[in-house]
Order: sequence, then C-alpha cells, then structure tokens
Amino acid sequence: MTNGAMLSSVADSLYWMSRYLERVEHTARLLIVNLNMTLDVRPPDARRRWQRLFQTLHVPVPEEPITDYLATQHLAFDPNNGNSIFSCISAARENARQVRAQISSEMWEHLNGMYLTFKANDLDAIWNDGPFNILRQVRNDCHMFEGLTDSTMNHWEGWYFIQTGRFIERALGIANLLVVNSDVFEPPSDDKVSDRYLDMLGLLKSCTAFEAYCKIYTATLVPERVADLLLLNDEFPHSVHFSIDRLQ
Repeated sequence: MTNGAMLSSVADSLYWMSRYLERVEHTARLLIVNLNMTLDVRPPDARRRWQRLFQTLHVPVPEEPITDYLATQHLAFDPNNGNSIFSCISAARENARQVRAQISSEMWEHLNGMYLTFKANDLDAIWNDGPFNILRQVRNDCHMFEGLTDSTMNHWEGWYFIQTGRFIERALGIANLLVVNSDVFEPPSDDKVSDRYLDMLGLLKSCTAFEAYCKIYTATLVPERVADLLLLNDEFPHSVHFSIDRLQ
C-alpha cells in the first residue's frame, strides 16, 4: 500500500485505536487522582468530586450514592459502560486487529498483552490491596504504546492518523475537564477558600500539570495561572494549545 492509497477504513481504525487509548490513559489518570483526593475529604465533597468526574468523562451519574468502589467498578471495569477503561482497551484492540498489517508487531503484541492483563483482573480480588497498581499499570502501558508507535512505525499517513486521534481526544478531554470544573476560576466565598485550593490542585494533577506549574509559577496556586497553563501554554503536552498545535 503506497502512502497515497490508504483506505478510509484503515485510516478510521488507526484513528480510533489511538483515540480509545488516549481515553484509557486519561480515565486511568483521573481515577488515580480522585481516589487519592477522596481519602482526605468529607463524604459530601467526595461525592461531589465523583459526580464531576462522571460528567467530565460523559458517563451518566448513577442514581445510587457514588462510593469509591462503585466509581472504580463503573469507570474502569464495567463492560456495559462504553467509556470504561476495559471497554476502551477492547475497542482499541479490535481496531488494531483490523489493521495489523499497518502497525508494527511490537505495537500489536503490547496492546494485546495490555488487553489480556486487564481482562484477567477483577476489582473484588484487588480492592483490598487497592486498585492503584492496576490503574498505574494501564496508564504506563498507554505511555509505552505511544513510545512504541513513535519508535517502531513508519512516520507516514498511518502514523499521522494515529497522532490526529491522540491529540483530538486529548484536547477534548482537557476542555471537558476545564468546563466541568469552571467554578475553580470564580471568586470563592470565605468558607470555600480551602476547597478551591484542593480543586485547583486536583485539576492540575488530573492533567499531570502540578510539577510543570510549580516550575513555571512556583507552588502558589492562582486560578488565572492554572487556566493559562492548561489552555494556552504551547510547551506543556497536556494543554489545549499544545494539542491543537500538534493537530495542525
């Protein structure tokens, strides 16, 4: 297949494989942050954080009270939730299977192993030891797949469709996160100052941005600076601007 003869079905599979894996990494990262942050807040605040996370990921908020267990089960392991980590890994693997001839064997082996490993896990079995290990493994597996893609695949049309899927999904994920948490950028009442600090901290950590923020602005969290980093910074990989630049 020459560069100019790529079938639309092949481009579509590469594009969606990449989008699904970016969504997996995004969901795993947000789950890790939320599980950590709900350890130190009151139950009403924990429920508010979970509700926001469901809204951010475009998943219907359950009617029953949201607990850490229920949220992890639904967002990570539930095959009936089309945006769960398991569903997205499965969809990415299926798209990759359809274009195995267009991706490297290393990419396929890694993604297939990622699917089999996650499928073998059960939340009930790992809950007592904490779900952090499997979530971190999934997040790191996505990073490794990205590295394998860049280092083992020809940088031709197929590779560009993979980049397009990745950065469209990333820009949308960050934008959704900012929209749902937009009250972080509004002046707080006196009794909500500490809550806003935690919300800004959670927002930055959800975008792997806290360390980058501290290096640019120091550790003092200022809403305008948080927005500037996540929206307009052209050097930070999880800003909207960076993703749009890569798309262009």
